[in-house]
Amino acid sequence: MIHVVDDHLAAAKRPLLQSMFADRKRLFVDLFGWDVPVVDGKYEMDQFDNGHTVYLIADDGEGRHAASIRLYPTSEPHMLGTLFAHLCPLGVPADPRTWESSRLCLPQRHGADERRRLRNALFSAMVDVALARGIDRYTGVIPEAFRKEVLAMGWRAEPLGPAVRIAGGPIGAFLIAIDRDTPERLSWTGVYMKTLNGAAA
Repeated sequence: MIHVVDDHLAAAKRPLLQSMFADRKRLFVDLFGWDVPVVDGKYEMDQFDNGHTVYLIADDGEGRHAASIRLYPTSEPHMLGTLFAHLCPLGVPADPRTWESSRLCLPQRHGADERRRLRNALFSAMVDVALARGIDRYTGVIPEAFRKEVLAMGWRAEPLGPAVRIAGGPIGAFLIAIDRDTPERLSWTGVYMKTLNGAAA
């Protein structure tokens, strides 16, 4: 099930959120070596985990985190605009109908096939949420190899600038347009699956 969580302090979602933040710490800090904040030595949380954030979380069937992605309004100070604006030489797209996606967390305990399935479920949920909430575009910054894959998935997508090399390897910014035909376009490449019927909100 994909949970759409608008309140990161919601008591009913606390166990699911805590397991997500713990998985983020294990993946991004312990495995990838990112220099990002860690709370209480076990939760990866930064300034963009706040009351404006929407989380899409796939659970494992027992109420624990399996995979997730973070959505954030670009009408607020956001990651691409405040930390990575140099990746967008023509300017950072930002308006109430443009949201940023970040922190795609696909834990290594899942095999490659399961990580791909979970990734596709989360991307499908991103599309469904956008269509339901009037979001026209997503932006973000990801490793260049993954950006090439994302741009080729079938949706209308484009780079926002050239790849830039950093210590961990080249990264780049992207923009994805969400239209009524986006689900069909993503289905052509096997990415899209309907996710939000019966999902927890």
